[in-house]
Amino acid sequence: MIDLIDYIGRCSSRESTYRLADFFNRWWDEYAQHPAEYITPEQYKAVNAIRVCRTAALGIDTYACPDCGEVREISHSCKNRFCPSCGWRDTLKWAARMKEKLLRVPHRHVVMTLPHILLDLVKRNKKEILNILMRTSADTLKDWMMHKFGLKTGVIAVLHTYGETKQLHVHTHMIMSWGGIDSEGKIAVPEHDYVHIPSIRRVFRYKFENALIGLFDAGRLEHDFHDRMEFMGFIKRVANRKDWIVHLELPIQMPEQVIQYVGRYSKRACLSEYKITAMDGENISFRYRDYKNSPDRRNPVEKELTLHYREFFPRLLQHVPLRYFRIVRYYGFYSNKGNLPEEYFGRDESEIEEAGVQQAESEYENPYFCEHCGRMRVYSHTTVTSGGITYTVVLEHCDIHREKSA
Repeated sequence: MIDLIDYIGRCSSRESTYRLADFFNRWWDEYAQHPAEYITPEQYKAVNAIRVCRTAALGIDTYACPDCGEVREISHSCKNRFCPSCGWRDTLKWAARMKEKLLRVPHRHVVMTLPHILLDLVKRNKKEILNILMRTSADTLKDWMMHKFGLKTGVIAVLHTYGETKQLHVHTHMIMSWGGIDSEGKIAVPEHDYVHIPSIRRVFRYKFENALIGLFDAGRLEHDFHDRMEFMGFIKRVANRKDWIVHLELPIQMPEQVIQYVGRYSKRACLSEYKITAMDGENISFRYRDYKNSPDRRNPVEKELTLHYREFFPRLLQHVPLRYFRIVRYYGFYSNKGNLPEEYFGRDESEIEEAGVQQAESEYENPYFCEHCGRMRVYSHTTVTSGGITYTVVLEHCDIHREKSA
């Protein structure tokens, strides 16, 4: 398995051939006049952020070395969580924080997927149903660990709404501590790794269906059913579906391998610019992994998909997170450590991996540091371009940001 830090480091060390912002700049205004689907305020905000990210519209800070006078210009980022240019650094920092928060036991990567027959309801009731999905999937694991082993477990859940081709594919990626806290408040680990997947799948389906029925009975579900009888008939059809998918990986030791999974699904953008292979006129092409038609799902065949911008934009933007919606959530003792001892979490200071992320971060070029003179560059001014006019301003807070970044 590729280490997350190494992967991010390689991505950061090279520039992608194509920028998603360029495709938006070319076709978005024309598409927005006659959109294929309704454009939400959050989607407008995400598109506008991507288009101006690291451009003069957000401002360019100028720093100079006090000794040799070498000048470095640093562009401002949009910091939108849907922007492909801003995700990798957030992933790195989040992974570093997570290393100190995991219980000192093995962890398992778990995926729970909703049947596609529910996707129409998901589109019309995004916030409500996605909240149910994240809660019930985590509760399934918590209840199962308590029932099977008498352990209180910790779960970190990450919402994922897209598949490889960016179609709607709603599922949760979770990290579950394969071990937990027993009735005496001590750390314990299950004696075996075997899990009866059908049992967990039934519990997950039961919990989700009950929550969905409760939403219907409370009058909070937007739908086209004529009455409760028709709705319950639909629920019965859903219950018989075989695509209630539950997948558990084998236990893995913390923290590097675990963070590889958690970080990969928590901060990255929906479409990585490194996967874009062409922007040809009104079409855009990107690489994807075809798990469905590959003989070995662990080594899927890589294919290329080409879409017209009128199909690409709504397909991509349907995954823009809802406003104030938390796509990363913590359950069990990860939501509240309570009175658990601090030594239960993180790693020993003697472990050589302690400096792994710090070392990885130190490999990236620090734009505020002059390598020739060994001095920190000094902030000079900021230029902002708006309406075709370029303004020069001096911001008092820039040196503060430089010290934090250093």
